[in-house]
Amino acid sequence: MPTVRRLAAVTPSSPATGLAVAHLFWTAEPGADRAAIIAAIDEVASGEDQVVTVSILGHHSDLCTMLLVRDQWTIRRFQTRLAAAGLLLVDSYLSLTELSEYAQGVPEPMKQARLYPQLPPPEKPAFCFYPMSKRRTADANWYRLPFEEREALMREHGASGRAFAGRVVQLITASTGLDDDEWAVTLFCQHPDDVKEVVYTMRFDEASAVYAEFGRFVVGMIAEPGDALDSIGVAG
Repeated sequence: MPTVRRLAAVTPSSPATGLAVAHLFWTAEPGADRAAIIAAIDEVASGEDQVVTVSILGHHSDLCTMLLVRDQWTIRRFQTRLAAAGLLLVDSYLSLTELSEYAQGVPEPMKQARLYPQLPPPEKPAFCFYPMSKRRTADANWYRLPFEEREALMREHGASGRAFAGRVVQLITASTGLDDDEWAVTLFCQHPDDVKEVVYTMRFDEASAVYAEFGRFVVGMIAEPGDALDSIGVAG
């Protein structure tokens, strides 16, 4: 395996608040080094940073590694190590955890949960990722609405989501200026049909029905790194 030279004395690239988030989507090259992949995951996850591993269904990729880290250099080093270990990066999405302007009044524990989530949640093995943006068309421009109207629409949208408490954990991260869309939505659900139901239900809210644009949907199953690698044919 090629030697990965560690960068020395680089200045951290850290959000002022919250975490940097990377959804990295991989396929396995022939001869991928299972031990090196697991070692890279374990190194990131050994401290305060987190890695969620997902076995992906369909054609988008084989494996997702979702990183939540305090320093973006951690993402860069991790990406380099997995590429050196024989995984091919076929897609990615970059974002940051945030406390939105519509949630400034929530209790402090909820603020911390949004800025510093602990993932994956227990007993939520079904995974879904999709990016989204708000429309800017002449007849439906989210950014021309007064704040009070946007806030009311988001309260309605949030109430629809809270109906799925216990079944679905949703993480919305901000990607304006960081990737092609404005937000990344990651769903952790008890069952695959929970994904379908929550997305379907919330599309009827005006904030979505009139103003939302959705990107690709990627689904899979959360698994321990070894199990995820077994499922894509990277054997020990």
